[in-house]
Amino acid sequence: MIPAFDDWRSLPAAWQGGVVALGNFDGVHRGHQALLAHAGEHARRLGVPLVVLTFEPHPRRFFVPDTGPFRLTLLPAKLRLLGGCGVEAVLAQRFDQAFAALSSDAFIDEVLLQGMGARHVVCGYDFTFGARRSGNVEKLRKQGMAKGFGVSVLDPVMREGEIYSSTRIRESLRAGWVSEATELLGHDWEIEGAVELGDQRGRTIGFPTANVALGEHLRPRFGVYAVRALVDGTWRDAVANLGRRPTFGKIQENFEAHLFDFAGDLYGRTLRVALVDFIRPEMKFAGLDQLKAQIAADGESARRILRNGRG
Repeated sequence: MIPAFDDWRSLPAAWQGGVVALGNFDGVHRGHQALLAHAGEHARRLGVPLVVLTFEPHPRRFFVPDTGPFRLTLLPAKLRLLGGCGVEAVLAQRFDQAFAALSSDAFIDEVLLQGMGARHVVCGYDFTFGARRSGNVEKLRKQGMAKGFGVSVLDPVMREGEIYSSTRIRESLRAGWVSEATELLGHDWEIEGAVELGDQRGRTIGFPTANVALGEHLRPRFGVYAVRALVDGTWRDAVANLGRRPTFGKIQENFEAHLFDFAGDLYGRTLRVALVDFIRPEMKFAGLDQLKAQIAADGESARRILRNGRG
């Protein structure tokens, strides 16, 4: 995992003086990947590190604390994906009241220049910064010219006339359009969380499941999915259910994965589960026999999807 830091005042000297890519990078989708590729070219040309400046928690969570879960990537996944794009270190700046109150001038002078020693800055066309979003890309360009750091602003990255965006990916997942989300992301969408002790009801009917904590992850469409789960470095085929378990009258959201042909103990471990395809929406069953029959059918559907997906 690439190194990550949470305050611009304590960024080690080794990661100062680099090319800085700016943004939330939620999902690290194809638009983000294009921006990072552009930033990487500048870093190689200058012979300096490529560093990302992002924000934790997501500013939306700070400004609208009662908003529902919406994150595509929590920090561990974001770091892994950014590292795969050539990023060498990440300043996941703690977004608190003090940081939110920084003026746009202070963001440039104190964070980018004093804290990070930015040689060149790369951001998207719609990047804003500073208290009340008082800074924009035009201000960044003007300040770069006046203070001697380079600025690159990327135009929207498009697919068939549509901008690659985290918002569009969230909409796709909420609709259950997994393949659409995968195409927009450029990689599978994953839920990564600790395996928690559930009610172990699945064991009693022959389908033991790993109950994966959802945390701040976006909730995709409730229902059953063909998935793959990473266990000890190997992606294993599985079927997963996301929902409120209406058959048992539960109101807590659960994400439970049944790994095919697996008998190990996963409790307490962190599990990565990649969504491959949506199988069916959430259903309520008349009884246990109907539930067991549907679970078996879902398992066969998932196996078929995953087998065909391999070509």
